[in-house]
Amino acid sequence: MTEPSKKYIIAIDQGTTSCRSILFDKNGNIRGTEQKEFKQIFPENGWVEHDPIEILNTQIQTLKDLINNNQVDVKEIDSIGITNQRETTVLWNKNTGQPVYNAIVWQDNRTIDFCEKLKTKDLTELISSKTGLVIDSYFSSTKINWILENCDEAKKALEEENLLFGTIDTWLIWNLTHNHYTDVTNASRTQLFNINTLCWDEELLEIFNVPSKILPEVKECSDYFGEWNFKGSNIPVLGVAGDQQAALFGQNCFEAGMAKNTYGTGCFMLTNTGINAIKSENGLLTTIAWSIDGQVNYALEGSVFVAGAAVQWLRDSLKIIKESHETEKFAESSNSEDVVFVPAFSGLGAPYWNMNVKGGIFGLTRNSNIQDLCKATLQSLAFQTRDVIQSMEKDAGLSIKELAVDGGACANNFLMQFQADILNTKVIRPKIIESTAWGAALLAGIKSNFFVLDDIKSNRIIERKFNPSMAPENRENWIKKWENTIKALIAMYDQH
Repeated sequence: MTEPSKKYIIAIDQGTTSCRSILFDKNGNIRGTEQKEFKQIFPENGWVEHDPIEILNTQIQTLKDLINNNQVDVKEIDSIGITNQRETTVLWNKNTGQPVYNAIVWQDNRTIDFCEKLKTKDLTELISSKTGLVIDSYFSSTKINWILENCDEAKKALEEENLLFGTIDTWLIWNLTHNHYTDVTNASRTQLFNINTLCWDEELLEIFNVPSKILPEVKECSDYFGEWNFKGSNIPVLGVAGDQQAALFGQNCFEAGMAKNTYGTGCFMLTNTGINAIKSENGLLTTIAWSIDGQVNYALEGSVFVAGAAVQWLRDSLKIIKESHETEKFAESSNSEDVVFVPAFSGLGAPYWNMNVKGGIFGLTRNSNIQDLCKATLQSLAFQTRDVIQSMEKDAGLSIKELAVDGGACANNFLMQFQADILNTKVIRPKIIESTAWGAALLAGIKSNFFVLDDIKSNRIIERKFNPSMAPENRENWIKKWENTIKALIAMYDQH
């Protein structure tokens, strides 16, 4: 009896608020999607945690549901690609498989004081030169340090040589395949990995007091990570990349100078800089874009901590909307030219990197309403993106002619049009807006020869282009209001 032909690739997309599994066919069409949200844990002000076991169970459930609900023969699945929320930190006991503490999420800022101490030791340049990153509570290094310093269970497991660390990709790989692996993109976001030598860096490990024996083996993005056994069949995991790098790849940004922006929980813009790791002079991060067949590509990245999370805040905390998509019709019906919202719930990311700033809403009057707040929330995503793009253009010495977009919020037409208007640049929305999952699927499929990269390059389909139409004077007025608001907030929380 002959084996069924390989028809599908599954992308695991483990995000900050939900787990998803997506089924792609050979033509890149989505044949099925399963998604489940999981609990957000806020133990103290500024702390954000996830339950790693809940993430694992939720993710595996979406995998099983995807296969069962679409009546897929497991033997028809070529491979799995994994993409994940980055920097989020898990430490677990390899004997019991149990986490020693909740996952500390990338948004968490409990290590601000530790970061400030590092800055006083003049370590900023050293860390930046090795990692491309700034000293900030955003990255995994200080989160690992915190767990090791504050969790007795972690200390005990470390003494017994049973402690393992991983970002979420590693946690999933370990549970699916029993291998302790990560890929270069996720490793590059820990602040412990030297992006020039492509190795865990002993000097960095000493600075953050992290033992090398708990770290995973680092592999390329398109590589063999092991196999997941389901219904008696072994499905290989062949592609892994952090969510933003996966989205860059999924957007076909294969050449230097190509840029994308992902509108998710946060807002992340990356520009491919090719084989050159360009040091930012304007508050951006230098990071590894991907590594395939021994060839490393680098990227400049600007990270906006709160984007779609601001819309969730309207829905879950203020309860002024029931569904995220309602913001589009509300924004379109607003006549306000005054309300400006800076959703700095976790401080300001690129290019400001100010952990002390908190959010603020400016320009309120007695007539301000739900529509105005929805409009200001969506506009804040576009303004923050503009701040990052300006820095990228200065660093890379180029002008970005068009912006490829993806992520859930890019389906919002009001936001996309305002983004084009405020940038005075074309915004390109592809047919497949699931660029993050698609990138993970591509990385896996390239390894197995399920996909041919040249075919992918030539088959990209654009769903819609948004062309700028705002009058220059109106654009400048909006930009001035935004910049003045940022200055006011920084001044309010300036501790120096």
